Amino acid sequence: MLRIIKKPPLSWSLGKQARRTTAAGSCQLSAEMKAQMPPLKLPETWTSAALKELKAKLRMEEDSVVTVYRGDIMTVHVPTVPEAKKVCWEFATDGYDIGFGIYFDWTPVTNRSITVHISESSDDEDEEEELEGHVSNGDVEKGSKTQTNSNLAEILPVYRQDSHLSVNGGSHEFPGEGTYLLKFDNSYSLWRNKTLYYRVYYSA
Repeated sequence: MLRIIKKPPLSWSLGKQARRTTAAGSCQLSAEMKAQMPPLKLPETWTSAALKELKAKLRMEEDSVVTVYRGDIMTVHVPTVPEAKKVCWEFATDGYDIGFGIYFDWTPVTNRSITVHISESSDDEDEEEELEGHVSNGDVEKGSKTQTNSNLAEILPVYRQDSHLSVNGGSHEFPGEGTYLLKFDNSYSLWRNKTLYYRVYYSA
């Protein structure tokens, strides 16, 4: 069931709507369609010291606490819905930081379910190469690669966030129809798995 929040939400996790998927489900857009894309606004972002409170709340919710294994990237696909105007997120980790970034896929929405895709960093690079053509190697510490020749637009590049020290949150107003890709990137870690507490929700 979709829940629309009119005020800053207390809680809405992915719950049973989340499922793993192994395909990006994306296709190339024509140059004509790209020319019609409006420029993307920057998201509103914030941090909070209420780390213990968020973690305690999310431990009670199904699918809100996950392990992002070393070398893996977890991407949450969040389609736009007519009943809402914004997507919102909050996350925190135990002990160590994690990379986080947001992209927008302009492909028309055919499935309104929120899905989760977990890939090894090499799988993710292969997927991006298929979408974008040539991709130069990126460093999560310095920000992610530029998105060119694809239907993906970068809203927030992937940077390592001190999510073990404070809650990271934000929101973004829908630029049109499409799907948000929220990336939690642990590809830079050779040894450490990261425990991630997160929730994604819509706001009117």
